[in-house]
Amino acid sequence: MVMSNEFDYTKLKHVTSVDQSDREVPYNLRQSGPTKVELLISTRVRKSPYWHLSMQAGCWRATVYNRIYHPRGYVKPEDGGAMVEYDAIVNHVTMWNVAVERQIRVKGPDAEKFTDYVITRDATKISPMRARYVILCNAYGGVLNDPILLRISKDEFWFSLSDSDIGMYLQGVNADGRFNCTIEEIDACPVQIQGPKSKALMKDLCGDQFDLDNMPFYGLAEATIGGRSCVISQSGFSGEAGYEIYLRNATLYAEDMWNAVLEAGKKHNLMVIAPAHHRRIQAGILSWGQDMDQQHNPFQCNLGYQVSLSGKGEWNKTADYVGKAALEKMGADIKAGKKPYKLQLVGMELGGKPIDDYAPDFWLVSPENGGDPVGFITSPWWHPEKKTNIAMGYVPFDGTLNSNGFPKGKVGTKYKVHLPEKYSNSPGTPVDAVVVDIPFKESFNANTREVVKG
Repeated sequence: MVMSNEFDYTKLKHVTSVDQSDREVPYNLRQSGPTKVELLISTRVRKSPYWHLSMQAGCWRATVYNRIYHPRGYVKPEDGGAMVEYDAIVNHVTMWNVAVERQIRVKGPDAEKFTDYVITRDATKISPMRARYVILCNAYGGVLNDPILLRISKDEFWFSLSDSDIGMYLQGVNADGRFNCTIEEIDACPVQIQGPKSKALMKDLCGDQFDLDNMPFYGLAEATIGGRSCVISQSGFSGEAGYEIYLRNATLYAEDMWNAVLEAGKKHNLMVIAPAHHRRIQAGILSWGQDMDQQHNPFQCNLGYQVSLSGKGEWNKTADYVGKAALEKMGADIKAGKKPYKLQLVGMELGGKPIDDYAPDFWLVSPENGGDPVGFITSPWWHPEKKTNIAMGYVPFDGTLNSNGFPKGKVGTKYKVHLPEKYSNSPGTPVDAVVVDIPFKESFNANTREVVKG
């Protein structure tokens, strides 16, 4: 993968004015711009079962995610780039190679007890053949991962992982064998089917194998696709209607399932695309490692609703779990009007030319009246319907709370964002930005981010 580069490396400097004194390791603000470099393909990083199929579909660039090569572009810039893929997901149906979502299976008599201990939600409230979006925190309250958790049966859970080594972490938690369960990665790899025609495509693929019409959001079902055993979840990383197909024994049977989807998708204008970050940003869906990491706590990245708190909207997970003491203290401090961390994730609308590709840097945010940067953008993109750029990013926490008592950005607060020359209306002059509510566009299955009931 080769990217163009016009950055002057003699001017490369780490930005220190953003207050990150509550972190041990700063969220790297060393600006580099697009870097001319070729991605080395080696044996140290895994090729997923669908890697060669993505190449056949026209993948031209990739990154590494969960120690697996991850396709991140099919339409080249000269042919319209990522915004052509955006058109496909909002108007038709798309398939994504997301085998990088490693599946960590927890199975055995204590599977529920173990799972309940490592997530902030109440695992006992998750019925078999249902899934949930969950977070795992460390003892300090930092977010280690935000996977989709699938409950396959009474004694079997799958953690469908974001980009961090949670498989090894989970094995470490149970290194002394206190929980009677096994914890291991399994050869089950998902693809995502996303877009308004996804249900019609899934009906053609699955027929009457299960009641697709009455399948709830985060519902699970067993099905055979291309003659191979799969678990189907109504879920996705886009905000559009969608499903995930988890193929069992994917290393053996990738072609059978993939080609069955391609064949059924012909009449629905199916397009193989990269994960639709433009659409997930609109939906306010976070990307671990980009919008948060293990030193961000749930409250500062809009995930406080995943944590048990006393007071308004109370729900109570009485069982102990990793990070509970630290998170309860943070919650109490916030209720008392304290500010237990420096920066808060907010939504923004901002000026400039259309941002039509991934940002290579955390672009800097300054106060409205100028001055040194005080925050940074994590996930920017152009919003075609709003005709403006949107972004999620971190700015100083000002103590504003939403109706459920969780931290949020104060809507209407103005800032300046330092865009690279490619997107700037006037090079060297920051663009205007204003804090707005998240999401920027409602999802097909709206995540209202209300206090969860377990």
